[in-house]
Amino acid sequence: QVQLVESGGGLVQPGGSLRLSCVVLGGTLNNYAVGWFRQAPGKGREGVSCIRRSDSMTYYPDSVKGRFTISRDNAKNTVYLQMNSLKPEDTAVYYCVADGSGSCLIRRDEWNYWGQGTQVTVSS
Repeated sequence: QVQLVESGGGLVQPGGSLRLSCVVLGGTLNNYAVGWFRQAPGKGREGVSCIRRSDSMTYYPDSVKGRFTISRDNAKNTVYLQMNSLKPEDTAVYYCVADGSGSCLIRRDEWNYWGQGTQVTVSS
């Protein structure tokens, strides 16, 4: 099956930036909607971004809008999450997700594929 491999997490100071990458193995990126979820300790998984397959329309919750940007490079089979102006509340494990429906309008449990996660810690 498709495997998603995240990288790029780490420790940054408040106001700093990180760029997460997700490489899609065993599939073609342009066949999927792709996105990112995050999970802070003791909390559930929260969607933070999605890009639709058909027209590349992007979606963000208010908590990250204006600070995070999702993009994809189909030639490299890679999706990115650029995170700027990071806040301590952004600290979480970030997961790459993909779905063959191509739609971002699906429930959390309906995403076909999940990565293993990469840790992002924002602290002074």
